[in-house]
Amino acid sequence: MLIELASHNDDIRRLLEKGYALRIDTLHLVVRDIPYLDHEGALQTGSIVSKLVPVDQNRYVQHDHQVFFAGSAPYGLDGCPVANLSGGEMTIPLSHDDVTVQRSFSNKPPNGFPDFFDKIEHYVAMISGPAFERYPQATPLTFRVDPDILPDSVFKVHDSLTSRAEIADLASVFKDDVIAIIGLGGTGSYVLDFMAKTRVKEIRGFDGDKFYPHNAFRSPGVLDLGDWGKSKAATAEKRYANFRYGLSMKPTYIDASSSSELEGVTFAFVCVDKGSARAAIFDLLIALAIPFIDVGMGLNRKQGPLAGTLRATYFGAEKAGEVRAMNLAETVDDPDNVYRENIQIAELNALNASLAVMRYKQLRGFYVDDNSAYHLLMDTTTLRVMSERDA
Repeated sequence: MLIELASHNDDIRRLLEKGYALRIDTLHLVVRDIPYLDHEGALQTGSIVSKLVPVDQNRYVQHDHQVFFAGSAPYGLDGCPVANLSGGEMTIPLSHDDVTVQRSFSNKPPNGFPDFFDKIEHYVAMISGPAFERYPQATPLTFRVDPDILPDSVFKVHDSLTSRAEIADLASVFKDDVIAIIGLGGTGSYVLDFMAKTRVKEIRGFDGDKFYPHNAFRSPGVLDLGDWGKSKAATAEKRYANFRYGLSMKPTYIDASSSSELEGVTFAFVCVDKGSARAAIFDLLIALAIPFIDVGMGLNRKQGPLAGTLRATYFGAEKAGEVRAMNLAETVDDPDNVYRENIQIAELNALNASLAVMRYKQLRGFYVDDNSAYHLLMDTTTLRVMSERDA
């Protein structure tokens, strides 16, 4: 209910996006994680509760200027109760037992409160002000998501980016997708980074290799020195586990015998740099009728500085065999592959992943698609993208 409420009530949306830990409970707006000082000057946290008055089925206004508080009486730095918070002890019924109202507060500015945002900010300043001075690290802006408000969300934090941009309808086009990312190296790790922030139902990653220093130079995220020698899959899962649900990273390679690993997958990204492995993966995905995008790059030093192309090739379920027959992707092992042996360049990995993910999002209707491209090539010399498309 909270997300729906925020989409129709700008003041509640502003509170949510600023980082307040909001909840809707029996026609009350509950703001948790409010720091305050108790009678001994110790730091405590409580909750501000304010009544919601419906205007129609989507919009709500304040009942009055008062609020309720779940917590003991807040004190100032002088050891006295915070001044000008009139009210008294009282309780109101709420459905969540982690918030128990103990008192009410009343402090009305001369012109009242124009909306919930100003009202909550006003009371937070009064209740939490002394705590902020004594404990600079104290904050009510915890961005803590109540699991009850987002029962169907794949994210563990509120997707304020989507709500701010007002593209929730477009973001939802991915909600039924189960994505496989085969290969979690340079480009694959960036595909994972982009897809982790997309509302797909599930992401399965596969890579049997270990994580070494050269991998850190061409993958996103914070470096943990304890990851050296661990599987790329374990490193990848740890990196995004606190961001979203539906992650499954396995330290295994995908080959002709991996049908069970791909059961239920609706789209795949192939991010491997070995031709023979790519050939086996292609055969399996085509046999399972799973549409996929294969990525790759070819670089050389013929001019001194590096030059080459980035590639993203789409194999639709119905025409995958035809595209495979065009030999657009390397399916044999090349011992002279400069990229695989020597080059570690994060910006090219990120660009290659961007081409692939943008093409996938075009296919799902998130971006306008006016060229039906099945093969994209980006020249690193001219920075131009060329495409081959269906007639």
